Amino acid sequence: MITVLSSPRALLTLLAVALLAGCATTGTRPDAKATAKPAAATYAKVDWKALPAVSDTDLLAGFSAWRSSCTRLKNDAVWAGPCATAATVPDQDPAAIRQFLQRDLEVYALRAGGHQADGLITGYYEPIYPGSLTRTASATVPVYGTPEDLVVVQLDSLYPELKGKRLRGRLDGKVLKPYDDAGTIASKGSKAPVLAWLTDPMDLQLLQIQGSGRVRLADGTQVRLAYAEQNGHPYRAIGRWLVDQGELKKEDVTMDAIRAWAKAHPARVPELLRSNPSYVFFVRSADSPEGPRGSLNVPLTAGYSVAVDRSVVPLGSLLWLSTTRPDGSPVVRPVAAQDTGGAIAGEVRADLYWGSGDAAGKLAGDMKQKGNLWMLWPKGTPLPN
Repeated sequence: MITVLSSPRALLTLLAVALLAGCATTGTRPDAKATAKPAAATYAKVDWKALPAVSDTDLLAGFSAWRSSCTRLKNDAVWAGPCATAATVPDQDPAAIRQFLQRDLEVYALRAGGHQADGLITGYYEPIYPGSLTRTASATVPVYGTPEDLVVVQLDSLYPELKGKRLRGRLDGKVLKPYDDAGTIASKGSKAPVLAWLTDPMDLQLLQIQGSGRVRLADGTQVRLAYAEQNGHPYRAIGRWLVDQGELKKEDVTMDAIRAWAKAHPARVPELLRSNPSYVFFVRSADSPEGPRGSLNVPLTAGYSVAVDRSVVPLGSLLWLSTTRPDGSPVVRPVAAQDTGGAIAGEVRADLYWGSGDAAGKLAGDMKQKGNLWMLWPKGTPLPN
């Protein structure tokens, strides 16, 4: 069971813990640490003509993905009105969609440092890994649910400016101490239910990085796992550790390269995994053909949902994305801001969800592209602050 503390005494007790464990935002994927909104974030108002052209196919798909967010935004101060109007727009009418967008929304180019238009666009996906619901000779890596001794401290009840920020730890008497890091959990276990068993510790690490995934059982059926909680330690990229160790060059870091290194150096895999102290706990969710649910709690749409830095782009926002695939082919389309992630920080920054399985994983793992973002924001509504 998760305990939520919000009293002033609890907060004072946790002051030292905050310095050690840091804050983490909630979401479907592990967050590195709390980040204040960048002071240099700029929303530069531009004309609709400044947007790169998109095909009708991409317009329809992107609009549909964004409109699915409206199930969670019916009472939102910013989006309730546009969502109500969007519900009346015909699904398969590109002209009607363009008319709605240009009548009800205005365009703001996202800029870093007040002028930098180019940013980083990466990708993520829903992995499918072999495993079992019981421990077997080959499936020995546990996937944990939320520990019974994990305490979550919600800060925004007293400090609204810390909305979405939480501290996590474990009670030792009357003192809340940082929860175990990933290395400790891997070696000593956790007071948590085991939801499934995987065959490869690298699969667990990558499942935690993606924040959701499926376990393929021996009979061919699949179990879906979704993000439930996190241990409160900052996320540190294992690819960066490999670069720091001189094992890989920065430009060569991909998911495939990391897996290849792990396969070639099995004795050092525990050391690699300990370099990331963050640990994600999961919950089983109903299997369905829909995508996993993001931080907005709506199913993600392959190719049209993105994870963003919510201190810059509020969840539920409609964005216009211009980037490329790793092979250089263009990706220009409207996308829905429906998720967050620990490595997704900055003004011109997005993580594009590519779907489930190996093909999506290959695309997501190789994607580190230059890109541009525009935010479509309701007319007459104050910008995020």
